[in-house]
Formats: sequence, C-alpha cells, structure tokens
Amino acid sequence: MAARSIASLTVSFGLVAIPVKLYSATESKGGIAFNFLHKACGSRVKQQYFCARENIPISREDMVKGYEFAKDQYVMFTPEELKALEETGTHSADITEFVPISAIDPVYFDKAYYLAPDKGGAKPYALLAKALRESGRCAIGHWAARGKSYIVMIRPVEDGLVMQQLLYDSEVRAISEIDIPKTDVKPAELKLAQQLIDAQSSSTFDPSQYKDDVAERVEAAVQQKVEGQEITMAEEPEGGAQIIDLMEALRASLEKKGAVKGKAATKATRKPAKQVPALEVEEAEAPKRKGAKRAK
Repeated sequence: MAARSIASLTVSFGLVAIPVKLYSATESKGGIAFNFLHKACGSRVKQQYFCARENIPISREDMVKGYEFAKDQYVMFTPEELKALEETGTHSADITEFVPISAIDPVYFDKAYYLAPDKGGAKPYALLAKALRESGRCAIGHWAARGKSYIVMIRPVEDGLVMQQLLYDSEVRAISEIDIPKTDVKPAELKLAQQLIDAQSSSTFDPSQYKDDVAERVEAAVQQKVEGQEITMAEEPEGGAQIIDLMEALRASLEKKGAVKGKAATKATRKPAKQVPALEVEEAEAPKRKGAKRAK
C-alpha cells in the first residue's frame, strides 16, 4: 500500500523554493492497550473528574485550563486566550544555516518525516539532496505546525531527504547533571574491550534483526484467550433507569416461557390461574404505583 502524504510545504533557502510533500517516517504502534474492567461483571469502567474542594463530579463543560504559578495557586486561561498564544501554522520550512551532520547530537532528535518532491520540485529537490550529501552537511531551519514552532534538520539519506524535528536546548538535560565518577582504565582492559568490539562489529545496522519480544508475547497471550473464549462483552449502559409495569413484565415473561414450552396449548387445556393472596398482590402492585407517581 502506497504511503499517503500528510501535508504539503515549501523548503526554502535563499531564493530557492522547493515544493515538497510530507510523509510520516515512523509508525507508532504504542504497544497493546488494556482497558480497566469491573471485575464482577467485565464491563468497562469510566473515569470521572471531581472537584478537590467541593468533592463533586465535574463535566468537561465546567472545566478550564490553569497554570500553577505557586503552590495551590493558579491563573486560568480561556480557550480563546490559549488559541491566541499558539504559533500560526506555516506551509514552509525556512532554512537558516547549514552545519556538519556530525555536529548534531542524536539526543536532540525527535519525530522524523520523509520529504518527497511535489509538482515542479523534482530538480531543486535533487540538487539540494546531492549538495548536502557531498558536503556532509545538513540544513537547520524553522517550521510551524499544530500551534507550535519547531526546529528542524533536513538531512540527506540514500534516496532522498528526511526532515527531523529537533528538541530545544531547554528540553535536553546536560549529562553533567549526572554523577559519573572518574575511573582509570588499564591498557590491558582497554585492549580486550576493543577486541570484543571488533569481534561483534558489523558494517551496517539492520533494524529488522531486532524484534519486540514483549509485544509478541502479549499478542500471543491475547490470541490464546480469544481462542479459548475467555471473552467478556462490554454492554452499553442504558440512558437511565426505566419505569416499567412490573406485573405486565411478569405476565409477558410467563407467556413467552409458556409459548416456548408448547405452542399447542389452548385455553381449554390450561389450568386455572393460581389465586395470589391479597397481601402479595399489594406488594407486587406497590412498585407500579410508585413508578406511576415518578412518571408525573
């Protein structure tokens, strides 16, 4: 199945503009998701928000976003105010500089996209890709989408270009924050370590050689349970409690049960109805009278 582009944009540097199509380079499976169920009946449970002060349930219509600027102190923002703070989306990735690819630490790498030339962009696309490839450099620029502004790196790959979102400096922790003790390494130990590295070295990286064993085990366990019919059906909750005529429901149930046992029964062959004591009738009719009152 051919990949589908998710957006169109223009890569620009100097006076050169390259129309391109954007494709997601990765596919996040997110693992196998499990839902919380009521252990007694197997029905799905739902989350509900409560006000911490009043201890009452709150609907989404009564919720606003707030920022905690001090302990238990918030400033509130309306959806309109938050919308006004968003970055205006652009249909261009504006290149600001070119740097050696080796100068970008992979720790800054975020989401990746494939770029393909759009109509009229094949020649400048090929030119940029070849120039970057032969110079050993990548392009750094800005791109705005989904209300946010991103740093992007456009780097050459074997058959085209990849646009890699980069994290901001404030989003990456410095390794100096971690306590790593200084330790001397003996020459003999270093030599053995290098020999081990040489023995396990490969000229290329083949990601297909690595499998998510945990995901495969979970998928297999789920399939075994499905085949073993350990299945619970989540029924849709009814809109609200229904007021029914209890006596009519009982009569209908008895008539349905009698029809299943034998449709050939006639009034002549049926036994007279059993007389129910007056007290039992009153108790049975009580829900009916109570329900009628609630219906008013």
